Amino acid sequence: MRWSVVDLDAPEIRITGTTAVIEGQRIEGTTKSGKSRVVSLDKDTADALREHRKHQQEQRLCLGPTWKGTDDYVFTTGWGEPIYPTTVTSLVPNLIAALNNPKNGPKPKKPLPHARLHDLRHLHATTLLLAGVPVHVVAARLGHADPAITLRVYAHVINEQMASAADIFANAVKNSA
Repeated sequence: MRWSVVDLDAPEIRITGTTAVIEGQRIEGTTKSGKSRVVSLDKDTADALREHRKHQQEQRLCLGPTWKGTDDYVFTTGWGEPIYPTTVTSLVPNLIAALNNPKNGPKPKKPLPHARLHDLRHLHATTLLLAGVPVHVVAARLGHADPAITLRVYAHVINEQMASAADIFANAVKNSA
């Protein structure tokens, strides 16, 4: 991700493509649909990104000519080069392990289960759907060309909502009488 697609005032990110490593080479491509999409950010995430950018700029000034990157990439190595996509993928299980087995302090009462990076995408979508966010909005955030894709993938979540719909309707009718 590049800073040029991040608008911290809006706050939002424009998803314009993908990055992969093929035979050791960083390859940047388009999204599956070939279209960009905008994903809104919450205030805390925007603030965290502001702080990250400030730290990144300080690091660049401190390293001076040994900084190997540009101003462009949001997530870089300590010397400024863009991180490999697999770095983020491998980081998720490490972060979960560190949370479940802290070096200092007590372990959590309920440890987090093993998860892959892609599982966070599913968690995000499921949480939004269970919170009542309309399917077409969730589909747009995920980059699904058609909300029907979201409905198929998350049918189990929709079924849970449908089960509670009867109670919601009954309570609405009772309260209006």
